[in-house]
Amino acid sequence: MTITRNVSRVWMLLLIFCLAASVPKEKSVHAIEERGTMKQRLDNIIETEPLLDGALVGLSVRDTKTGKLLYENLGDTRLRPASNMKLLTATAALEVLGKDYTFSTEIKTDGVKKDGQIEGNLYLVGKGDPTLTPKDFAHFAAQLQDLGVTHIKGDLIGDDTWYDDVRLSPDLIWSDESFHYGAQISALTASPDADYDAGSVTLQIKPGIESGDKPIVTVSPDTNYITIHNRAETSPNNAEEDLTVEREHGSNEITLTGTVPAGAEAMKEHMAVWDPTRYAMALFQDALQTKGITWSGEMTVGKAPKESSLLFQHNSIPLKELLVPFMKLSNNVHGEVLVKEMGKHKRREGSWEKGLEVMQEELENLGLDGSTLLIRDGSGISHVNLIPANELSKLLFIVQEKSWFPAFKNALPVAGEPDKMVGGTLRNRLQDVQVEAKTGTIFGVTTLSGYLQTLSGEDYIFSIMINNVLDEEAAKDVEDRIVREIAE
Repeated sequence: MTITRNVSRVWMLLLIFCLAASVPKEKSVHAIEERGTMKQRLDNIIETEPLLDGALVGLSVRDTKTGKLLYENLGDTRLRPASNMKLLTATAALEVLGKDYTFSTEIKTDGVKKDGQIEGNLYLVGKGDPTLTPKDFAHFAAQLQDLGVTHIKGDLIGDDTWYDDVRLSPDLIWSDESFHYGAQISALTASPDADYDAGSVTLQIKPGIESGDKPIVTVSPDTNYITIHNRAETSPNNAEEDLTVEREHGSNEITLTGTVPAGAEAMKEHMAVWDPTRYAMALFQDALQTKGITWSGEMTVGKAPKESSLLFQHNSIPLKELLVPFMKLSNNVHGEVLVKEMGKHKRREGSWEKGLEVMQEELENLGLDGSTLLIRDGSGISHVNLIPANELSKLLFIVQEKSWFPAFKNALPVAGEPDKMVGGTLRNRLQDVQVEAKTGTIFGVTTLSGYLQTLSGEDYIFSIMINNVLDEEAAKDVEDRIVREIAE
């Protein structure tokens, strides 16, 4: 009897032990299943979301620390990156030029300074700086005044020969070239303000006081380089806004047509100018006149002679600071300037051809598979660019080891941050998720690639590339759903 009871106790203890031992195993199984559901959730969105019918979705998720691929959908399929191309451009520029690189602008003369006069021509030599604003031109005039210059006995000449004379990237569509995101590229250019939309002006448009009045249009900077034809009207207070702003090709004639409702808030339109070199020179002339400096010749464009002497030089903000408006505000002109500057720096030719050669070479040196890439510009406005999502996520993993990575990451838009120079193009999105990522949008395409932290504290790299959608703006909501599922 005693033996039987002892045996029973032994079996009971063994049973309890086995049950207890099974608990952590069960938790482990559930944890594995929980991690595995990310694939199920992402697959479900891709397969069932109506907005994605007929679309292509490239999706790549990696572990930030190891680079291990955790999920992919069409990860090796080449897709149009839109402004996610800027991630590649910024990477190559940081490698080639360095985070502290600056662009210079020079004031030169081929004459001599005598008795308050420059006896010869005055040259404004541009070397790619996209950040020159009216304040800088005013500073140039003030420096000439400090040198005692009151008159130039010669011409004012703008020198933009640092780059070639091809102004528009190869695949830019004609309807984009009159707006700031399709502005012409010149080694000598100007920006209206500290957003640094080089080669453009800003129009502020307010409704008139009463219905039928013309809207009030203010141009920044205040310049006669463009002409405004205001053919628009103020409509009744409850009407819808129906305003069109266009610049005639080959000119600086900007026309407003349509209606602006009375009581509506002021709106802004950013319009590209025709011939940014002469635009910069027009602002320089205005600055000289403000300081009372005169000249006897004409304003023209040409190359400064080798023997011309340097009066003074202006340096731009460093590349690490330029990357902030470039990436956060998705500034296309900066992307194309950086391409040409890389070509000038390494091939002695400031052209798209040479710059893109350098860019491709640098990306391959970093470890990207060049045979999978088709790169046509530096901004992503081209509809011909092709990159696989897995290559983008690979790039984001590789760059973490670079000394310049803090500057790179600092330039990414931060989701939900209201400050434009922090949140950038993500300032009104994904407020509930820790995300730093580059957005991208062209017709039929929306993309988002960057870094996120999951709710459990894990760090992931992701790249979402949605192509061939009929409504790219609506598809951004799908993009955000995907990010939230990754972060779950």
